[in-house]
Amino acid sequence: MKYAYIARHRKTFPVTAMCKALRVSRSGYYDWRGRGESPRSLHDRTLLGHIHRVHDQSRKHYGIVKCWKQLNAEGIACGRDRIARLRRAHGIYAKRRKRFVVTTRSKHRHWIAPNRLQRDFTTAAPNRVWVGDVTFIATRSGWLYLSILLDLYSRKVVGWSMSSTNNGQLVKDALDMAVQHRQPNQGLIHHTDRGATYAMQSYRDTLTQYGMVSSMSRKRDCWDNAVAESFFANLKNELIYWHNFNTREEARAAIFDYIEVFYNRQRLHQTLDYQTPEQVDRMYDVA
Repeated sequence: MKYAYIARHRKTFPVTAMCKALRVSRSGYYDWRGRGESPRSLHDRTLLGHIHRVHDQSRKHYGIVKCWKQLNAEGIACGRDRIARLRRAHGIYAKRRKRFVVTTRSKHRHWIAPNRLQRDFTTAAPNRVWVGDVTFIATRSGWLYLSILLDLYSRKVVGWSMSSTNNGQLVKDALDMAVQHRQPNQGLIHHTDRGATYAMQSYRDTLTQYGMVSSMSRKRDCWDNAVAESFFANLKNELIYWHNFNTREEARAAIFDYIEVFYNRQRLHQTLDYQTPEQVDRMYDVA
């Protein structure tokens, strides 16, 4: 690899200086050039191109394991250690995560549903449990609020809505979208935090109309809604913190792309055995 580096940069830097800096001999370099590139070096160079491609497709968020899993899923045989070595050698690193701050405000006098999940975030089939939450995104034109519902089985975002106002209509629009797309049976558990928009009578009436059973986290306990909180942490670490949105419409377009193109259909999930939510849903349909 050192010889290959020297060969790529020989028109920019003196060969002697590079050999000295990399602690290799000039004779060894010229001997290597005379016998041509080794099969291993050729394979490394090809594999590096695939690593760069996966890194770009993941929006520079995949680490070593997800990169390795993605390449193997594509039929590209490679070892985890080899991926790690090539990534380190060429400065390919995942974007660093920032600390996600929970901002739920649950001080209100509305009715509160019992916690029916008790932190059991597993389910045997789609459309048995949905989890939801609301967050806000800063733009130079003001706040943009995002409401989502995820299917606990596949971690797929099945309903979402965005608005400049955090009100009952915001969460109802996300719920209506999810119902329209999924058509769940009666008895689905709908789990959220204790936010006022979820606890108000009009929203509870909508849940009753759809035949859903309400469940809510305990007070000031974000771990009770960890799956929804995790989605927002990923959204902000992988998209929001890397952009400075001028308008709400600009943020809307970027969030739509993240949810529908990247998160649901391209992003590998460790909890799904490194599959995408869309793949998990399709596998259940086939089964």
